[in-house]
Amino acid sequence: MIQMELGYIFLKELHFHAFHGVMPQERKVGGDFLVSVRIGYDFTKAMQTDEVEDTLNYAEVYALIDEEMRHPSALLEHVAGRIGKTLFDYNSKIQTIDLWLTKVNPPMGADSTGAGVELHLINDKTRG
Repeated sequence: MIQMELGYIFLKELHFHAFHGVMPQERKVGGDFLVSVRIGYDFTKAMQTDEVEDTLNYAEVYALIDEEMRHPSALLEHVAGRIGKTLFDYNSKIQTIDLWLTKVNPPMGADSTGAGVELHLINDKTRG
């Protein structure tokens, strides 16, 4: 029997048009964002059963992220923190979340493909 302490699922470069930013124009016309997330948890049971109820459902994870991206915030740090909290609340078995939130072509006077935040979150409730 295989036993795992921690495995990961991920969703990579989810595309959103959202209204986050400090500048009034960003909140009015919006901008393009990318979200990537890597979620760590023990999915030993799913490896054995091949049943979706024994793992995290990618579509449900996406829907939670999509919902948070619909709520405008001035700071990407705030949006990323909300996403992290929502995911931990969704499933108490989640141990870690790595999240990247990128604002594509940010209005900062530089030729750039993006700027953003990266979080590594640990669910204290899963620590022994």
